[in-house]
Amino acid sequence: MATAQGPEPTRQAPRSESSVGLDDRSPGAPERIGEQPSLTAHAARIALGATRIVVGWTFLWAFVDKVFGLGYATPAGKGWIDGGSPTKGFLSGAEGPFSGIYHDLAGTAFANWAFMLGLLGIGAAMLLGIGMRIAGISGALLYVLMWAAALPLETNPITDDHILGALIVVVLALLGAGNYYGLGSWWRCTPLVQKLPWLA
Repeated sequence: MATAQGPEPTRQAPRSESSVGLDDRSPGAPERIGEQPSLTAHAARIALGATRIVVGWTFLWAFVDKVFGLGYATPAGKGWIDGGSPTKGFLSGAEGPFSGIYHDLAGTAFANWAFMLGLLGIGAAMLLGIGMRIAGISGALLYVLMWAAALPLETNPITDDHILGALIVVVLALLGAGNYYGLGSWWRCTPLVQKLPWLA
């Protein structure tokens, strides 16, 4: 005699790695027990973490060099601490369609402080992997402003390394790069970020 049975459970077709994220989990989520992430996902985490650290160091180094005049981009004795201006030389040389605005800003206290605080904040956030949303937006904005100051470009009519940098910091923020070899996972769990998620 036939017995009543419920509907046969459906089976989910296995998904290929290309149909999911790095490992089908939100960035920074803990590994499942017994799970072996693919080599591609592991390599992607390393690449994102390493790129974030390098970008952060680039911003921080620019800040330190401009403060102390270490003889790299800023000549010795011309640092901010010596009375030099971090923005006057670059902005005074602007020749593009926005040159008038940049010439007016060159060397002003507002421009110097905004630029230097931007370098410090973006660099620290990227290096530590915290506040990546704000760092991504601020970094992209700073890169675009520097691109506009460099117009007309010498090697390409439209893009240069500033546009590339803007895209990189945005991608790092969108992919949660702060969670890989950074403090992003911890930062998101702090009471401050729980209350103000936009700080994540």
